[in-house]
Amino acid sequence: MNHNPTEKDLWFLPLGGTGEIGMNVNLYGHNNQWLMIDCGVTFNVPLDRDQDEAPAVTRHNMVTADISFIANRRDRLCGIVLTHAHEDHLGAVVSQWEQLQCPIYTTAFTAEVLRRKAHRGEIPVELPIRIVETGSIIDIGPFTIEWIPTTHSIPDANAILISTPVACVLHTGDWKIDANPVVGKGFNKKLFKQLASKNITAMMCDSTNANRAGHSLSEKDCEQGLGTLISKAKGRVVVTCFASNIGRLITLAKIAKASNRYLCLLGPALENMVSIAKRTGFWPEELKITPFRHIGYLPKHEVLIVATGSQGEPRAGLYKLALNTHRDCDLDAKDLVIFSSIVIPGNEKSVKRLTDLLKEREITVVESASCEQTIHASGHPNEGDLTQLFNWVKPKCIVPVHGEPKHLLACSQIGKATGIKYQLVGLNGDLYSLAPSFSIRRKLISAPRIAI
Repeated sequence: MNHNPTEKDLWFLPLGGTGEIGMNVNLYGHNNQWLMIDCGVTFNVPLDRDQDEAPAVTRHNMVTADISFIANRRDRLCGIVLTHAHEDHLGAVVSQWEQLQCPIYTTAFTAEVLRRKAHRGEIPVELPIRIVETGSIIDIGPFTIEWIPTTHSIPDANAILISTPVACVLHTGDWKIDANPVVGKGFNKKLFKQLASKNITAMMCDSTNANRAGHSLSEKDCEQGLGTLISKAKGRVVVTCFASNIGRLITLAKIAKASNRYLCLLGPALENMVSIAKRTGFWPEELKITPFRHIGYLPKHEVLIVATGSQGEPRAGLYKLALNTHRDCDLDAKDLVIFSSIVIPGNEKSVKRLTDLLKEREITVVESASCEQTIHASGHPNEGDLTQLFNWVKPKCIVPVHGEPKHLLACSQIGKATGIKYQLVGLNGDLYSLAPSFSIRRKLISAPRIAI
């Protein structure tokens, strides 16, 4: 069959991230041209999706989508748009670059993350990254693209409005409604209410937390919980969180200053992200960080360490602390380790192995799932957030993405309950027709995973 969209068509083709969490790779087709939204990776999974839960299957450290479909049509790929800087949205750009070779459009923070990844990857050419301002409207091939700011667990996240003569769609990227984030401005509901007048054909919507009731917590909510735990601690405190969560790191830096502790970073990923935040203007100048080599010389009660390794990674800083093999610091009984994070599905065993090592040494461990205080906030929308956004934007159709099948179904049901007439629920490799009419052609192309 013909896999080239005509001037009457608007197609959506997910190669990754629809039917799974992570590895977001999305294509839009119109008038014989294609646009890619995000190009990400996932971690610690087998290549066969049907064996994700199998205990003995071979798992690969880093995996992305097979992009052969669009690589074979590279002359029709007019650009890559990156919604934000999380690995599951940009982590495969460098490794897949030779197959794509088209302009990359994104905002400043994301661009800096990608530049540094390319430098570490030692690719032989400079990536053609074109930095755009949030709120910009530009034409990329036959697509008119507008960057709409959202709130998420990393700076500079954007939803993407894609307009063509035959349809207008909103690709939300990752988001939540956070009126009081630590970094950047609060969620601007006015911008999204204005989209209702644009007659949005379809919304490709983050579904990760669609099966959770209520509203997602604000990043600001973590400050009190973390502050309470840290202020009561008598010895060293170690907090582990996702390195890209600049808001969480700023919160911890503020708590360190208020509690007369020195903030130290253990892990190159943390140092890199803070450096990027400083370079792009997201890090407050008054918040200081102490070089990690000083940790061992400071009084225990004056130390607050932020360490990588929240998912039990054996080469990360926290794992070395648990084994008492870190060259710059050791932990003693009654020291406190706080997991300001969730356990990503698939990492349960590695996290338990890490916490068991800590507890065997009588180190106090606090995990977000069992803590009475709020010490972690998700970056994704719950049922209440989704309901609000659907009511504001009023799309004709909901297309759930970024989630396992149970999340996609929950998102579609919320859309139906909100009064949205059409819901298209599919998987990677399915071709969604958004114009001239709504339909799905199941398993149109093969969408396997490949290891990087």
